[in-house]
Amino acid sequence: MKIGFALPQFHHQAYGIAETATFASAIEEAGGASLWVGDRNLAAVRPVVGYGGQGNTIPEELNPAADPFVLLGVAAAATSRVLLGSHVLVAPLYPPVQLARSLTTIDLISGGRLLPGFGVGWSPEEYRAAGLDFTRRGARMEELLDALDAIWTTDPAQYEGAQLSVPEHHSPLKPARQPRPPFYLGAMSERALRRVARRGDGWLPLIVVPSYVDVDGLVAQRSQLDELARQAGRDPRAIDTVLRVNIDAGTSTERVADTVKEVHERTGIDHFMIDSMYDVDTVDGSLDHARQILQLVAKG
Repeated sequence: MKIGFALPQFHHQAYGIAETATFASAIEEAGGASLWVGDRNLAAVRPVVGYGGQGNTIPEELNPAADPFVLLGVAAAATSRVLLGSHVLVAPLYPPVQLARSLTTIDLISGGRLLPGFGVGWSPEEYRAAGLDFTRRGARMEELLDALDAIWTTDPAQYEGAQLSVPEHHSPLKPARQPRPPFYLGAMSERALRRVARRGDGWLPLIVVPSYVDVDGLVAQRSQLDELARQAGRDPRAIDTVLRVNIDAGTSTERVADTVKEVHERTGIDHFMIDSMYDVDTVDGSLDHARQILQLVAKG
């Protein structure tokens, strides 16, 4: 199994981001497989839509949010082996040229270790702050993937769509990963799963330990994704999975490790990204937590 961990980015850990390089190199030394960021451009005070598209509240843990691109760049420079991923960037919020430039830079610094994960998000206020139409986010994501593909694989590069327009421009600086970094996509709904089936190199599902661990649901979703991929003329085995594991406050490391092992045994998922922001306040505490989980999982 490959076990990765979230970089210090949200809640109390965000105030310790000066320790990001130390944290990243220590995770690599401890045997971690990957390091991850999320994305929160803002947490609205009176949200129209709540966290994950449910209700009308956002957890206070998401109020402080450090920049994901900067954190990945720091981690890239501080490590030599671990993969560097986003689970997930709210990609449609970003202009394609700027998004491609940031991700290309990270991929080159890391020597091709970037796993860019994208989602459409759930916050209308984030789209309003960016001057974008929230209701068109799915269509914008489709065009964004096309635009990134063009920027990363052609020179000169250009793209023209209904929502996005990238003028023909010189684009000689390409990512280290060829022909381009893989597209990992978050998805829970059937519409989003269809996008993964058509466009994704990887799928990014989520569980919360212990409050939301639906292994049967994961199996069913993966089966649905595989069938949709076959309908799209793709081999389902070409679509990787990285499972995000959020940890509820007060959860033991033993419970987290046992859940990871159970999910692996029942689903075959072999890459996990563990986020302790709800459970651990300090960067040092998060590192200790990660070391314990790695040791417990290794015991089998």
